[in-house]
Amino acid sequence: MDSGLVVRAGVVIPETELAWRFSRSSGPGGQSVNTTDSRVELSFDVRGTTALSDVLRARALERLRSRLVDGVLTVAASEHKSQWRNREAARTRLAALLRDAIAAPPRQRRPTKPSKSSVRRRLDDKKRRGETKRLRGRPSD
Repeated sequence: MDSGLVVRAGVVIPETELAWRFSRSSGPGGQSVNTTDSRVELSFDVRGTTALSDVLRARALERLRSRLVDGVLTVAASEHKSQWRNREAARTRLAALLRDAIAAPPRQRRPTKPSKSSVRRRLDDKKRRGETKRLRGRPSD
């Protein structure tokens, strides 16, 4: 875990920029529930990081603005009884959040219009269907 947090190819958060905090988990846990600090909080200062380029940092700040507190993103994990497994879960969760936040925006859709022949085919089919239905009516005297 000392190599840093790999977000994607070319983007690695150094371990020195990650802040860990440990506390007691709530919920069931057996005899050791009140003695072990198995809940993990992993914090990352998005605003002050040097691991992201200016473009990626701006994109992450924009997309994560509802989750940030003073530019810091915090992820908590307490679903496992083991602190080690909670640490791994928090690292995985943080990497996934950052990966989604710095992803390139989807390409814009280029508006198109139907070809003349497809419009003609559609109208011909409508006329043919209408004629079929009209012929089903009662015969006139």
